[in-house]
Amino acid sequence: MALAMLYFAWVRETIGTGAENVDPPADLTTVEHLIDWLSTRSPAHAEALADRARLRAAVDQRFVPLEASISGAREVAIFPPVTGG
Repeated sequence: MALAMLYFAWVRETIGTGAENVDPPADLTTVEHLIDWLSTRSPAHAEALADRARLRAAVDQRFVPLEASISGAREVAIFPPVTGG
């Protein structure tokens, strides 16, 4: 299951890239599981993804909760909460 990962704002800055292609294990079923797996890729990933309360996600460009399925997804974006003003 190849996925395009997109990172925005301080998540992108901490990881050091705005996009990467990953091939997570097939048994990962949710965004939360994907984040757990991504956190093992590097110390920068672990730091950026450590506080789940500060993360939001989109699967194939639709906002979703972290418990959402990634089954059949082609793109997952991870970003901090968006604030106005």
